[in-house]
Amino acid sequence: MTDVRHTITAAAAPQTVYALLADAARWPVNFSPTIHVEQLERPEGNSGTERIRIWALAGDTVKAWTSRRELNPEGLRISFQQEVSRPPVKSMSGAWTLKELPDGGTEITLDHSYQAIDGDPAAPAWIADVTDRNSRAELANLKSLAEQAATQPARQLTFEDTLVVEGGRVGDAYAFLYEASRWPGRLPHVSRMDLVEDEPGVQVMEMDSITAAGDRHTTKSVRVCFAGERIVYKQTVVPPLLAAHTGEWRVVAVDGGVAITSQHTVVINPEAVAGVLGDTATVADALEFARTALTGNSRITLKHARAFAQGDPALALGE
Repeated sequence: MTDVRHTITAAAAPQTVYALLADAARWPVNFSPTIHVEQLERPEGNSGTERIRIWALAGDTVKAWTSRRELNPEGLRISFQQEVSRPPVKSMSGAWTLKELPDGGTEITLDHSYQAIDGDPAAPAWIADVTDRNSRAELANLKSLAEQAATQPARQLTFEDTLVVEGGRVGDAYAFLYEASRWPGRLPHVSRMDLVEDEPGVQVMEMDSITAAGDRHTTKSVRVCFAGERIVYKQTVVPPLLAAHTGEWRVVAVDGGVAITSQHTVVINPEAVAGVLGDTATVADALEFARTALTGNSRITLKHARAFAQGDPALALGE
């Protein structure tokens, strides 16, 4: 068993830091390595046992595992244990521990104990490298978020659009969203798509899109697909204006058809606002700018998904 400790201090109260750690559902927005979190079991109150399913970047790959967490707000501690680890990890456990400093700040300690699978000589070094990189990234994200919590204006926004497809079927609507590799032939604003799905349901994609002004933008994302229901995603390379961007496509059967919803959550990078939108622009302006741009593309996709679900032959052929 290998034990590793990482620490950092934050100019924020321990309760502020703890709240960020306890809210696992928001980790994809708060922590750069985390792609998606599914909460499988929740404690009845603020303390107790929680089970979560996590998809996260591990080097150049996406790994998924289930962890059991013990939440202890009074003790300012959250311990975790992977129930089923993914190779080359045989087992992994650890804890977040917070200590209040005399100046009111917080010392944050992240401990890991892990064991590599037998017979793979490269496994220990790979696990050590990924654990170190992800731990440093998470601690840096946590420090920044906690220190900005009381001073930064609201810089996060969640919004969605829904379109009802009369006579459409859930399977057809989902297929359009899932088959993103065919979007260049189906969506007018997508000019290039490179999509890899080495593991069923986990897609890594790089896409070129064209704005209304004719500008070309390249984005990189990881998508986790829940067949016939929804696709969640996180942009792993975001434009300068954004600190984070996650999203979700949902398809739900309704009376007479299917409802397709596009949801986005964006976090503004305040240091980039002036450079992108001008010296007088505010974070609120940036949030509205992001909402307008993303809603425009989503509505285009929703309309073409509706046409596909209603049997448009050109879209079915990717023409």
